[in-house]
Amino acid sequence: MSDLRSKFMGVYEQLKGDILKDLDINLTNGACDWVAKMLDHNLLGGKLNRGLSAIDSYSLLKEGKQLTSEEIIQISSLGWCIEWLQGYFLVHDDIMDGSSKRRGQPCWFRLSEVGKIAVNDGILLRNHIAVILKQHFRGKPYYVDLLELFNEVEYQTASGQMIDLITTQEKDLSKYSLPIHRRIVQYKTAYYSFYLPVACALLMAGENLDNHANAKDILVKMGIYFQVQDDYLDCFADPQVLGKNGTDIKDFKCSWLVVKALEHCNEEQRKLLDENYGKDDEACVAKIKALYKDLKLEDVYQEYENNTYEELKNSIEDQETKLSKAMQAVLKSFLAKIYKRKK
Repeated sequence: MSDLRSKFMGVYEQLKGDILKDLDINLTNGACDWVAKMLDHNLLGGKLNRGLSAIDSYSLLKEGKQLTSEEIIQISSLGWCIEWLQGYFLVHDDIMDGSSKRRGQPCWFRLSEVGKIAVNDGILLRNHIAVILKQHFRGKPYYVDLLELFNEVEYQTASGQMIDLITTQEKDLSKYSLPIHRRIVQYKTAYYSFYLPVACALLMAGENLDNHANAKDILVKMGIYFQVQDDYLDCFADPQVLGKNGTDIKDFKCSWLVVKALEHCNEEQRKLLDENYGKDDEACVAKIKALYKDLKLEDVYQEYENNTYEELKNSIEDQETKLSKAMQAVLKSFLAKIYKRKK
C-alpha cells in the first residue's frame, strides 16, 4: 500500500505540474504560485481514500493481473480527479458551514490572504478536472462517459448539499426524520465517495455502468453508513484524531444522532433539544452531548453499525445480486476500509 500511495503521489505532482505549466503561458508567476499553494492546501493532508479506492477497485477488477505503467498513471489520474472534486466540495462546504479547521489545519478561506477568493478557487478546482480528463482520456472510447459521470455526480452532490442547507436553515426539529437524513446523505455523500471511484474503475476496465446497478445500490447503502459514522464521530471522536472540530450540533445539522434522539427522547428531553440544539454556545452543545449520553446513543450506534455491516456483507455475497467475484472483492474491500473506523 505504501508503494501504491507513493506512485499515487507521484502522479499528483505530474498533474499539478501540467496545470501550472498550462497556467504559466497565460498568467503571472504570482498566480501560478497561488494555484500551487491552493492545490497543496486543499488536496493534500487527508486520507486520500477516494482516490486510492479507484486504483484498488481497478486492480481488483483486473483479478490479479499486473497493471502496466500506463494503467497506473491513468487510474491514478482518475483517482486524483475524485480528490480534486472532493477538494472543490470541501472548500465551498467549509465556507457555507463557517468551519474553522479541516484536516488538522485552518480551512482555506480562513487564511488571512485568502478569504472570499476561496470561492473562485473552488471553481478552479472543479475546472481542473475537465483539464485532466481531456489531457489523459480524450482519445478513449469512454471519454464522454467519464465527463457525464463527473457531471452527474457533481449535480447529485450539490443537490444533497442544497437539501441539507435548506433543512438546516428552517430550524425546525419536527421536520427531521430518518428518511430526510437518508435523502441528504445519499446525494451529498454516497454517490461521490463510494460510487464514483468504482464507476471510474469500471469505465476504464471497459464495462457498461448500466450492467452494474446492483453494485451501485450496495455502494450507495455503504455511503449512507459512512455518513452515519461521520455524524457519530462529529460528536464523539477526539478532534485531534478526527482532524477537525465537530460542528453538527451548533450548526443545527440533520445528523443521524439528533434524529435518533428525537425518536428516543421523552417530553422533557425534547424540550431540552428544542432549547439547545443549533445554538453556537459551548454550554448548549455540552447539554446536547450529555443528552445523547443519557439516551445511550453510543450503544444505539454500535448496534446500528454491527447490523449494517452484516446486512452489507450478506448483500455482497447474495447470489441474487449476481455480482462477479471481482466485483464482490471490490465491495468487500470498501466495507473493510470503513468498518469500525475512528476518523
